[in-house]
Amino acid sequence: MLVLGTFLAHVHLNIDSRAQYYSRYIEFVPLGLVVVLFVLLFCPFNIMYRSSRFFLIKTVFHCVCAPLYKVTLPDFFLADQFTSQVEAIRTLEYYVCYYGWKDPKERQNKCHGHDIYDVFYFILAFFPYWFRFLQCIRRLFEENDIAHLYNGLRYFLTIVAVAIRTAFELKGRLSWKVFAILMSVLATIMNTYWDIVVDWGLLRRKSRNRLLRNKLVVSHASVYFTAMVLDVALRFAWLQLVLKFNVASLRGNRISSIFSCLEILRRGMWNFFRLENEHLNNVGKYRAFKSVPLPFSYHDDEDGDKDE
Repeated sequence: MLVLGTFLAHVHLNIDSRAQYYSRYIEFVPLGLVVVLFVLLFCPFNIMYRSSRFFLIKTVFHCVCAPLYKVTLPDFFLADQFTSQVEAIRTLEYYVCYYGWKDPKERQNKCHGHDIYDVFYFILAFFPYWFRFLQCIRRLFEENDIAHLYNGLRYFLTIVAVAIRTAFELKGRLSWKVFAILMSVLATIMNTYWDIVVDWGLLRRKSRNRLLRNKLVVSHASVYFTAMVLDVALRFAWLQLVLKFNVASLRGNRISSIFSCLEILRRGMWNFFRLENEHLNNVGKYRAFKSVPLPFSYHDDEDGDKDE
């Protein structure tokens, strides 16, 4: 509500002709929102869900410091959310540049045309995937599960795809563009496969529910098939969002905003089925119970006691 209210107020002030005299101060409204959010997040007083805020800060710290800490469900789950917030992270960089520039009239042009800004613009896109890559390496050595190696490989492929795209932006050669397209498509296919087969546990050939899995929380199978189709479509929309290929019909900040919203919707859908599969796996492996059933039968002892 705070973000929505600030957005509507900022739009209203920009439209209102009577407020044009204060335009120099109106442009600080978005910055004020960011400051308020950070103040609330780090507020030490026991208000506004302090335990939840501190838990979030601690989890973010574990993500940033990967692989120094043992990776738990909140750690890698939050790091996955960061991979869908590339545009938000880049926006924070733009805030620093825009509000840190001395000349208000040259802020927007200087930010996008500055070499340092462009370098950090691409580097910041690597960080979420780099954090997940390091978390996968940590879990590989701790759990000795080869699946974490494959999981880390797909994050590494995404990093390479963005790096090659950066080289194409700097060099402008056709060969770099071809490599960027190949690596991007490969990373997207692998990420889509991992979403559906590993994270969601679907497309099981020997499942009681055809092409799904044995246990389903949602009773209608069509929901899962629809989710799989949407995930494939939105994954390729994510490809345009992160790599930003210059397509004539897909240009401008409006399209970027649309793709950002689509990625948020895809991540929300992914969260539901990912947690569903995690819960079913925990129940199946007795990790959701305080006691595990033992392989003993007490029926004979009870019958003997009754006979006596």
